[in-house]
Amino acid sequence: MTTQPLTISSWPRAILHIDADAFFASCEQAIHPELKGKPVITGKERGIVAAASYEAKAKGVKRGMRLFEVKKVCPGAVILPSDYETYSLFSLRMFEIMRRFSPDVEEYSIDEAFVDLTGLRRSFHGSYGMIAQKMQTAIETELGITVSIGVSLSKVLAKIGSKHNKPHGLTLIPGRDIHLYLDKLPVEKVWGIGANTATFLGKFGITTALQFTRKDEKFIQKHLSKPYQEIWNELNGRSVYPVVVESKSGYQSISKAKTFTPASNDETFVYAQLVKNLENACIKARRYGLAATRLVVFLRRQDFKDSGVEIKLSAPTAYPVYLFGALREGFDHIYTPRELYRQTGVVLAGLVPEIGVQYTLFDDIARIDKLAKIYSAVDSLSWKFGKHSVHHAASLPVKLQGQHEGDRGDVPQRKTGLFKGENRRQRLGLPVLNVKV
Repeated sequence: MTTQPLTISSWPRAILHIDADAFFASCEQAIHPELKGKPVITGKERGIVAAASYEAKAKGVKRGMRLFEVKKVCPGAVILPSDYETYSLFSLRMFEIMRRFSPDVEEYSIDEAFVDLTGLRRSFHGSYGMIAQKMQTAIETELGITVSIGVSLSKVLAKIGSKHNKPHGLTLIPGRDIHLYLDKLPVEKVWGIGANTATFLGKFGITTALQFTRKDEKFIQKHLSKPYQEIWNELNGRSVYPVVVESKSGYQSISKAKTFTPASNDETFVYAQLVKNLENACIKARRYGLAATRLVVFLRRQDFKDSGVEIKLSAPTAYPVYLFGALREGFDHIYTPRELYRQTGVVLAGLVPEIGVQYTLFDDIARIDKLAKIYSAVDSLSWKFGKHSVHHAASLPVKLQGQHEGDRGDVPQRKTGLFKGENRRQRLGLPVLNVKV
């Protein structure tokens, strides 16, 4: 099936979804031109594939694959440490380019966005396809990466379009052609429909997205909950999900995890990683004025088996000192001595506005006020000198033991090639473009 012509008429809405192609690997190829056309993999510091270029994917490399497996299926792969700072800079630039075309841009993830193009044809003196094509060309020219784009009447349909012809595809799905793209699309490939829901729909003979859309509204309302009713409307060309321009201002939960290499069976070190996870999560919760009512603690072993526990807190808080008891309790419950662990993580769940927390007669209000001032000072210092410039002693073993030592000890070029006046914590928002500094 070929991409639709760029002269499309009768668009009640025009929602664009943009998805960068193999984003992390493409960023590496953009700043290191000698890597273009080669199988590039990021994730060396973790020991598993974080991202792979299309050249690597063609050899059978998949995300999450262990590096020793990569070397078997793709001996010539260029394996690099992940440079998230540089990827974030590329992401910001990509979103800035999109905003030249429309003010309504929703940053869905680091490499994805939705853009509302409705009503902009007159401004650009052309079709929605032409606008999308210009945006695609601008990103490729200015950043040296490619993106795939889908344009349709709703978010769900636009996302189907962007996946239809990757990489570097541009697919328009006008209202009259929706059925052509849904006819052979498995229902589980629709954004928002998981394996369990697909299995349930299969019991009614629904295996494709088109069969799902052709079910009448009474059937949908009877058998499916609101989220799937909304997806059904979106697939039928009725836009339900708005393009959300505002930055996220609240969370239902906050999770922080850390994968470290080499894996460790040092109880003190593994627990210190959890403490650092907790500090990071609490920093974010305080930034948004939130407090947790539940704490989830989890560990991942070297064999990728996970264990976790959820603990209900006696009072909502975002101060680590009040959470250390629960953290230690959870850690002792799931930690197995002499096992090798490769990842730790915490989740602050059941978040509520900190300003609305009601204290009891048994709470030490004076101490809580003092802690609020202390952590406010800590947050100010972190903003000025870098996160964890002030930290709890319990996380000190993490700082004392180097991370990603040994074979995977490489660090991204941006962290070693500093410009004059930069330091490890404070750097300009610029990538190092394969130059010596």
